[in-house]
Amino acid sequence: MKLFESISVDDARRLVEDHVPQAIPVLVALSEATGLLLAEEIHSPIDVPAFDQSNMDGYAIRFADRMGPLPIAGVQSAGPSEPQRLPPGAAMRIFTGAPVPEGADTIVMQEKTRVEEGKLLMTHDDIQYGEHFRKRGSAMVAGALALPAGVSLQAPHVGFLAGMGIAEVKVLPRPRVTIIVTGNELQDPGKPLGHGQVYEANSFALTAALRQLGMEPLATHQVPDDPFALEAIFRSSISVSDMVLVTGGVSVGDHDHTRPAAERCGVRTIFHKVRQRPGKPLYFGLAGEKSFFGLPGNPASVLSCFYQYVTVAISLHMGRSCRLEEKEAVLEDAYKKPAGMTHFLRAEYDEGRVWLLAGQESYKMDAFSRANAFVELPEGKEVFEVGEMVKVHLL
Repeated sequence: MKLFESISVDDARRLVEDHVPQAIPVLVALSEATGLLLAEEIHSPIDVPAFDQSNMDGYAIRFADRMGPLPIAGVQSAGPSEPQRLPPGAAMRIFTGAPVPEGADTIVMQEKTRVEEGKLLMTHDDIQYGEHFRKRGSAMVAGALALPAGVSLQAPHVGFLAGMGIAEVKVLPRPRVTIIVTGNELQDPGKPLGHGQVYEANSFALTAALRQLGMEPLATHQVPDDPFALEAIFRSSISVSDMVLVTGGVSVGDHDHTRPAAERCGVRTIFHKVRQRPGKPLYFGLAGEKSFFGLPGNPASVLSCFYQYVTVAISLHMGRSCRLEEKEAVLEDAYKKPAGMTHFLRAEYDEGRVWLLAGQESYKMDAFSRANAFVELPEGKEVFEVGEMVKVHLL
């Protein structure tokens, strides 16, 4: 095989999987951990609750004294306070979340009582022993396993850990991603177009795709088709990033400088060109343990390659899958393509059936804006008939 000749889609995915390193766990603030994978077991440092606690506004009593009437010996509110003791034959006013006074064993909700001349009377006879009384450690005993390693931390986990007083956790971090868009023809949205200019859309699409994965790009740069400018921004971006995403300049024309500039910065080429449409001139390399993707410049190609390959790398960094969900579906449109090229077609999927959308050219984003899936048609087959089962990637 010639060096860096085009490879299959399956080989490209495998090479990304084989070369992207697993992230090293880091300690982060609990407030920053949502969506990240827990890298170690967490054991509760305290009993939860840390004291006997009322879960109702009412009165603390001894169950044996429930017939009353009972003098009200004081008030126990939630919050910091000195421990209190309930005298025998008495009641104490208490509020939700407050420590239960020593000697009390039952909380009577206020709706089942009335107060006359400073004494508590029970108005219902269905009071149960231990009612509305949270025993210390009833939710979690100190030293018990709270969460195993490998949990993807979501809102309930974060609240659970905060309730045990845990402020930091060890997780697999999100990769630090820098986006670089290249081209002399690019103009920022909102500004008038000059002759020969196009609006820069790729950084917006990639930023949105990253945000859907709970990530924020470290930086975004726009660079002209100048090999020295590219080399400078590549070198600085590699130094601070775990992953660099470059759009444009990745083919083999006179103004396609991405691969040579990357190699001058120490990037080792893993593959360049994949037998696919859109996105054939895809480039992937490594700078030490930093991932470097050279994505095509056409907007549909950029997102297609992001979802098929960049999400593979992000998944390995984060220890959990960020890839699109795959399904089998019935093809509702016939399609013919050349052999030797995998096609990723924007499509509409619904309940096991899939329709191909018009406007599949790589520069057209209209089909992408209406699509909720890709159809993947393998390189070894040319003709696809209505009713065939095909692989679908859900957007």
